[in-house]
Amino acid sequence: MNIPRLVVAAPSSGAGKTTVATGLIAALAARGLAVSPHKVGPDYIDPGYHGLAAGRPGRNLDAFMCGPERIAPLFLHGAAGADVAVVEGVMGLYDGASGRGELASTAHVAKLLRAPVVLVVDASSQSRSVAALVHGFASWDPEVRLAGVILNRVASDRHEQLLREALEEGSGVPVLGSVRRSAAVATPSRHLGLIPAVERSAEALRAVADMGELVAASVDLDAVLALARTAPPLDAEPWDPAAEMAELVAAGVPVAGAPRAGAPRIAVAGGAAFSFSYAENTELLTAAGAEVVPFDPLHADGLPEGTAGLVIGGGFPELYVRELSANGQLRSAIAAFAASGGPVAAECAGLLYLGRELDGLPMCGVLDTAARMTERLTLGYREAVALHDSPLAPTGTRVRGHEFHRTVCEPGAGERAAWGWRLPTGPRTEGFAAGNVHASYLHLHWAGSPQLAASFAAAAAAHRAN
Repeated sequence: MNIPRLVVAAPSSGAGKTTVATGLIAALAARGLAVSPHKVGPDYIDPGYHGLAAGRPGRNLDAFMCGPERIAPLFLHGAAGADVAVVEGVMGLYDGASGRGELASTAHVAKLLRAPVVLVVDASSQSRSVAALVHGFASWDPEVRLAGVILNRVASDRHEQLLREALEEGSGVPVLGSVRRSAAVATPSRHLGLIPAVERSAEALRAVADMGELVAASVDLDAVLALARTAPPLDAEPWDPAAEMAELVAAGVPVAGAPRAGAPRIAVAGGAAFSFSYAENTELLTAAGAEVVPFDPLHADGLPEGTAGLVIGGGFPELYVRELSANGQLRSAIAAFAASGGPVAAECAGLLYLGRELDGLPMCGVLDTAARMTERLTLGYREAVALHDSPLAPTGTRVRGHEFHRTVCEPGAGERAAWGWRLPTGPRTEGFAAGNVHASYLHLHWAGSPQLAASFAAAAAAHRAN
């Protein structure tokens, strides 16, 4: 299978690669092409904008959480049926997991995908020096094919001329476009980055359309497509959640299967307060024999009828704390479900929601912990081991995940902690494995640990049978 593809990278964060990548996706889609959007790393927000632009889910490619061996298969799975794929990088081109060389960097993923790289350069404070910068990035790793440059935040025609002359003379990398400074395509940010597309609705659609129009007017789309078509075939098969489950069954791992009474219903929180999710997680739950039913805690007055399992992922509950607290009917329903032994898996925002309170306002009260906003950002990849049995993971399960939050829970772990991991400051226990509840700050991409979906679906099936 060969899908035309390219990677949009930058020398550093803040160069405008999200604007360019989203604009490329929108501009190509406006031509009638089926565009598959992807994002390197654990980011949840950029894929939301990609998805709006493409009309299909934005998917993540994280070599740390999912393993390098799964990157090409996951890409092929997500890009099935697409005419072209656009992969937005993370941070700077060569920035990866801290202390682990190239692992999980944009360059690493580009090599795994055998994809040409387009470098987005913030040209706002330079002219001739741009050639030295691009030459350095192009020559750093000969296995990375830096095949084009898009100049961003260009001030004028004269500025563009100087930049192009320098690059023609000194870099050997063609310029595919020159994007002028534009306040019209700015996407508002807050404490954890861009405001998610799901929260902005009409505004987000307008911003994506503006990005597409800007890129279409500023970038040679024919040259971009020609470059994407130079990517060679990948020697891999598409990732298949059903095949993952079949392998686990063959290894003796229990899954929900297809019970006679029907698939166990797993409610998955969504909406503006819980917008962080990976599409593969729910695909794995479905493959494990569950029926996945989304619901919005901001508006639902109870759990979906017949709920046998509950998943509450990440998001921004701190911004909707009053609305979440005011929905006492749902909070009571969740507390009752957990008290009945219903399996619950919660990440980050879900952890906060299950606690006694968040910023002084009552939450579900499932866990004996209180959460509050802080100024400190906790960020980074983690290698964790399950310290106690839970519906998500039996004791000893090893996973790779990611932390990203500005809140703190007191206490941060229960008597039965969910995970243990080691930081430079020493070992740490984190999260709660209380009753049939697993709650933690750790974000997990279940494609990297498909046994998590199998375990949770089996727990939901067992609860339904009781």
